[in-house]
Amino acid sequence: MTAADFTLDDAQGVLRLVGDWTVAGLPAMERRTQHLHAGGDHRPARVDASGLTALDTAGALLLIQRWLGRAPWPPIDGLRSADHDLLNLVGERIAAPRMKKRKPFGLLPMLERAGVATEFAWMQLKLLLGFFGQTLTTALAIAAGRQKLRWTSAVHHMERAGLDAVPIVCLLSFLVGAVVAFLGATVLADFGAQVFTVELVSFSFMREFGVLLTAIMIAGRSGSAYTAEIGMMRAREEIDAIRALGLDPMELLVIPRVLALLVVMPVLSFLAVLSGIIGGALVGGTELGISPGLFLARMQETAELRHLLVGLSKAPLFAIIIALVGCLEGLKVQASAESVGRHTTSSVVQSIFLVILVDAIAAIFFMEMDL
Repeated sequence: MTAADFTLDDAQGVLRLVGDWTVAGLPAMERRTQHLHAGGDHRPARVDASGLTALDTAGALLLIQRWLGRAPWPPIDGLRSADHDLLNLVGERIAAPRMKKRKPFGLLPMLERAGVATEFAWMQLKLLLGFFGQTLTTALAIAAGRQKLRWTSAVHHMERAGLDAVPIVCLLSFLVGAVVAFLGATVLADFGAQVFTVELVSFSFMREFGVLLTAIMIAGRSGSAYTAEIGMMRAREEIDAIRALGLDPMELLVIPRVLALLVVMPVLSFLAVLSGIIGGALVGGTELGISPGLFLARMQETAELRHLLVGLSKAPLFAIIIALVGCLEGLKVQASAESVGRHTTSSVVQSIFLVILVDAIAAIFFMEMDL
């Protein structure tokens, strides 16, 4: 590579270019000519480019900014046709006015965005309901013996979604239980009623926190994994190969995952309830002077089994939501890694939103039913 250089004949007004005017050799040239600009008196009457051996967009830009300026340019001798075209293209881009993109503000653009988001949410809901119907049809076909249940796959997913998730679910619930007990005791201490911390922790975890924390953890952990696994299979056209072999992806991929979460979610929720209560009991024993015996006795007096059953009754519903959203988003993946990441994120967001929405509806329902 020949270094970029130039000479300017002031007497004849000729600018002679030599070497490679490419990005690799331009930093030194740019520092050397930084005092020049195209609007000055040094604009050449003619350019001799016969010694120019290479030109790229960076070199063309520097040449225009330092000497040529706006068109029409002075005659350029010895410039190759391709380099001439590149120089013209860069000149046109510089001369073109920059269109500043207007940001849509105001009431109408806001209503337009709200309408588009509402339509998207409605289409997603219809798609999810259709996918649920398809899953239910396959499950009924398996129950009737027309299709097979893949027990090996189901047990494998039970282990991954259930057994492997026990430590993180229990630890998170334990910590939240400790925080709830501490905050509750801090507020109740003003009324001299710290002992009611037992009811606060036990009721909240049996009815809401146990199953809700478990669902959020499973949505982020297993739901996203379902989307990524099925999405990568779709990107590698493995699902098309499954269909070409005459097999049903719903039977092979979706039903085992739904069944796995249906089995493990109630178990994980029960463990989360126990961990949260233990966390609350630990704070009660160390900070509030409520001994473990008093804590258990108070729970035995006040806590009823129906609270635990109400909480655990929501676990299968959350399991179906998380599994269906995770599998559906995986089947919507296109053939790119970017699509896998986008649908995985969408899967987690949709699952957590639907879980919280359904939990709120269930809470109102159970309250109206006096349960």
